[in-house]
Amino acid sequence: MLEGEVTAKGSTPSAPNLSNSTQQKNCTIVFDLDLMTSTTSDLVRPQLQCRTLRSHALTVEEQVLIALRFYACGTFYEVIADSMGVHRTTVGEVVTAVSDALARLLDHFVTFPTDGQIAKVKQKFFLLGDMPNTIGVIDCTHVHIQAPRQREWEYVNRKGRHSINVQLVGDADLAITNCVVRWPGSVHDARIFRESRLFTEFQTNTPDGVILADSACPLLPWVMPPFPTANTPSQMRYNNAHGRTSCAIESLNGVLKRRFACLNYLRVEPQGACQITLACIVLHNIAVPLSDIDDPPEPLAPADDLGPPMDFPLNERLSGGARRDAIVCNYF
Repeated sequence: MLEGEVTAKGSTPSAPNLSNSTQQKNCTIVFDLDLMTSTTSDLVRPQLQCRTLRSHALTVEEQVLIALRFYACGTFYEVIADSMGVHRTTVGEVVTAVSDALARLLDHFVTFPTDGQIAKVKQKFFLLGDMPNTIGVIDCTHVHIQAPRQREWEYVNRKGRHSINVQLVGDADLAITNCVVRWPGSVHDARIFRESRLFTEFQTNTPDGVILADSACPLLPWVMPPFPTANTPSQMRYNNAHGRTSCAIESLNGVLKRRFACLNYLRVEPQGACQITLACIVLHNIAVPLSDIDDPPEPLAPADDLGPPMDFPLNERLSGGARRDAIVCNYF
């Protein structure tokens, strides 16, 4: 599956017995459920509206409620089915249909800042961590899945667990501005970045600003990792500001997985896991302006967990190094 390219499947739901008490103790939905349900239902209605004349067909709102409960709880389909008064098969079909419908909206809700928005984005990042000229922060996070039936070895990550390696770019408000959701867990972060549309576009058209990254990403004119070793006080101040600002992507990863607990472990095949992850990303961006988020960041991954660095052309490293040195000289 390519970035943003999704397919939708139909569903054949059975009759539900839904109640208004849609939040359980083990389900934490950090947004207004009624508002999220109505907003999401309006967005996916054209794709989920049943054309059957059966009297017990699920309404769009009922399908969305089932999917939201699964996303928020991350539990077995049987548990969702029992609590919602539907069959387990119906839950699986509904989650698939709603996830596919939401994934189709990715390009509408996940967008990089436009030229008119860049100045405001830079200001927010500077207020966050004193880092100038920043337009985004980038990192990868693993969505753990059950062992796939095919090519199982490709999904084993460096910690020995099966996963999808998801690349996210976020802003200072913890909104996701770019994502890549298609790579097995064994793939290095640098390869995901190198083969992304973001890399291809910005290598051709350099953006007005820089994206902060960890040491897994290359040093480029528009990608700024920290100094491996700070040899001067200015470089140390740069690294400190880089760390304070980069915490935004760690916070984003943490908020995303606490808001949608299903992303901690998905009992589906990789294609389904990608669709569910894309759906949660869309819902996250819908929820960001509706929520007050004040969550601590996840702990940074230890350096040895990043894997061996990849080689990049010398001219790219030098031009990126010159720009980073200019930032240090002018601001730190």
